[in-house]
Amino acid sequence: MAHDYERHNQEFWDADADDYQAIHGDGLAAAPLAWGVWRIPETELDVLGDVAGRDVLEYGCGAAQWSIALAGRGPRRVVGFDLSAGQLAHARSGVSAAAATAAVGLVQAAGERTPFRDESFDVVFCDHGVMSFCDPARAVAEAARVLRPGGLLAFCHSTQLRFLCDDGERPTEHLHQDYFGMRRFDWSGEGTIDFCVPYGEWIRLFRAHGMEVEDLIELRAPPDATTTYTEYVDAAWARRWPAEQIWKARKG
Repeated sequence: MAHDYERHNQEFWDADADDYQAIHGDGLAAAPLAWGVWRIPETELDVLGDVAGRDVLEYGCGAAQWSIALAGRGPRRVVGFDLSAGQLAHARSGVSAAAATAAVGLVQAAGERTPFRDESFDVVFCDHGVMSFCDPARAVAEAARVLRPGGLLAFCHSTQLRFLCDDGERPTEHLHQDYFGMRRFDWSGEGTIDFCVPYGEWIRLFRAHGMEVEDLIELRAPPDATTTYTEYVDAAWARRWPAEQIWKARKG
C-alpha cells in the first residue's frame, strides 16, 4: 500500500516533470556524471569508482541523465528507476536518443517496494533520488536487499544543517527546526515531502542492514559556483556550510 508521501511526491513529480526538465535538464545533460546542485564532477569525488562489469541501479533517476552517461563506462547493466511517469517519459526520450552508445533499462515503481530480486545489483546510487523522498528506514532496507555482498550504496541528499536552517523559504544563518526527532519535512503542502534523520540514526540504519560506512562527503560550493537550483540554496551559504552530502556504505 502506498504511503501518503509516496502519493504526494508522485503527483508532484508527474505535474512538475516538464517544467523541471525545461529548467534543469540541459545542465544535467551537460554534466551528467556530477553530483548535487553544483554539479561537482564524479572524476573529482570518485564516489562510484569503476563500474565496468557491474550491475548498477540509479535509485530515483528522473530523466536518467546519470544512467545514460554511466552506460558508456562499461557496466554489465544499468537500470534507471523512478516513481514518476512524467520523469520517466523524459528518460525514455534520452535513452532513445543515446541508443547507439548507451543501453539503459527503465522501471517505474515505488522506491520502498522495488520489483527486483534479492542481491541483484553491485551499485545502488542516487543524486537526490529515493533516499531523499522516502522514509530512510524503508529506503535503506530496500537498497540493502537488492545489493549483493560487497555492493555499494551511495547517495547525495540535503544535509541536516540545511533542513535545520530552512525557514520555509530557504536556508538562513539561523536554526529554525529541531534536530532531535527530525525526519519528515513538508513545507505547507507545496513541493515535495522530503526526509532526513540525525547522523546517528543513519549510521544505525546502515549497520542494522549489514552495511559499513566508507565515507561521508560534505559538498562545498566551488568559488565560481553557479546553479539552476537557485531556490535550493545560494552559493554564499553553501561556501560556509554544507547544503548537500554524499554517504557511501558497503554491504558486508
